Amino acid sequence: MSRRGWLLFLALCLMWGIPYMMIRVAVRELSPQTLVFLRSLLAAAVLTPFALRQGGLRRVLSHWPWLLAFTILEMSLPWLLMAHAERRISSSLTGLLIGAMPLIAVALYWAMGENYRFDARHVVGLAAGFAGVAALVGIDVGTGDLLGAVEVLAVALCWAVAPLVLVRRLAGLSGLSIAAATLLLNAAGFAPAGILSLPSSVSAETVAAVAGLAVVCTALAFLVYFPLVREVGPSRSAFVTYVNPLVAVLLGVVVLNESLTLGIAVATPLILIGSVLATAPSLSEPSNESTLG
Repeated sequence: MSRRGWLLFLALCLMWGIPYMMIRVAVRELSPQTLVFLRSLLAAAVLTPFALRQGGLRRVLSHWPWLLAFTILEMSLPWLLMAHAERRISSSLTGLLIGAMPLIAVALYWAMGENYRFDARHVVGLAAGFAGVAALVGIDVGTGDLLGAVEVLAVALCWAVAPLVLVRRLAGLSGLSIAAATLLLNAAGFAPAGILSLPSSVSAETVAAVAGLAVVCTALAFLVYFPLVREVGPSRSAFVTYVNPLVAVLLGVVVLNESLTLGIAVATPLILIGSVLATAPSLSEPSNESTLG
């Protein structure tokens, strides 16, 4: 990998590893609906000019039924569920549970009859990864937090299904235009509830968290992601998925003073190693990475 490729890769690992921490901060004062609305609106304001300059936005919008389905699976449900879940569980736990997304994708695609060639590595990877999730939920998640854990796993399921819509129904369209269009749709959909639940005032910490989510973790992350794919290819760029949980756990413990629990210590290596083995290169398309994470 070139120096530019490494810089893009490391930047994206950070950008897609810190949202869990920022969501945890923002939902202390904002409703989940308001957070999703503001994140989508600000990110769309940044990305839309780039998409218009590139061209192709009108063509993307002409595929609106599948674009709407992709928006719901990639942004609407995941962002809402994560914001709701992080009122109950830590950002570290959220990031690590999201790390199970490649495992869910592989199991889902296999169950749907995709042409996957499984060998012993993949079976061991799936077993290890799901054992990690079971250990994490069994050790760290109490009765009061179970709903939050289920919501995060539902996010992982949405992000496992979304690439199927992208690959099968939106193939050949500009990725930047898809990102801008989905953000515009998401902002419009959450505008009524988001505006109605706007608080009269918020802290500077919340403003910074929302701005960071929208500008850094969403808009700028997309502008980094597409050059990264061109530089190193989709297979190598997929490794961002494996690094994100480590970033989320580290920031949760160091910045938010969240506990480094026994469940996290046991589950982290199992989930990460399991994901790497289960998504080994011999697996066929479609890719299990979430392109707009």
